[in-house]
Amino acid sequence: MATHDMATHYDIVHFSEVGSTQDEAARRFDTTGVPTLVVADRQIAGRGRQGRRWQQPDQAMFSSLSFATDWEPRHRTLIPLIAGSVVCEVIGDVGRRAPSLKWPNDILIDRAKVGGVLVEADGDHLTVGCGLNLWWADPIEGATSVFDKDVDSTLALNLAKRWARALLYEIDGPSGEWRKDRYVEMSATLGHEVVWDGGMGTAAGLTASGALIVDTPRGREIIHAGDVHLRSS
Repeated sequence: MATHDMATHYDIVHFSEVGSTQDEAARRFDTTGVPTLVVADRQIAGRGRQGRRWQQPDQAMFSSLSFATDWEPRHRTLIPLIAGSVVCEVIGDVGRRAPSLKWPNDILIDRAKVGGVLVEADGDHLTVGCGLNLWWADPIEGATSVFDKDVDSTLALNLAKRWARALLYEIDGPSGEWRKDRYVEMSATLGHEVVWDGGMGTAAGLTASGALIVDTPRGREIIHAGDVHLRSS
């Protein structure tokens, strides 16, 4: 059953299990024209960036927010970074360990992945997905969870409402306006050595569009998309 958040004017739909929160949120927005947040305790056909399948932890938050934006297309590349920032703030408010962001929007705790953000666009229609490992007794290599024990069943829905409300508030502002300093403060990438397909160097900053600036032995390079990994020490 759908409910409505009067403060920010979006519908909320909660499932115990769904195929994909991304697909469900987009479908419902297409049908109603009302911004819609879909939250699931479990999803069986989820996907991450570049089509990767999301591994299923013991307890998770799977969520997607579908809405229309009037931001100029040249500024929409910032939305994944903004979404990562607001999710990190929500985690920081409830968790015991501070999260950080691996560019552009992988969410880490102690350098292990705890979640991520996926943004899909169809014209002015955006669907922003966020998956978080809430508790994982035996995580796969390179992953961890926000909490070190099982959590209340209502937590996933509450966390999803918080990040969705915060993101809609940010996107309601002027096109391209964002708190870059907040992202920089949370970044696990800037100032560190990184590697990617085709090079390595030191992450030095962000462009106005959110692309990563990297200083390399060959000079400065701008990375707009793709996998960037923190170099192991």
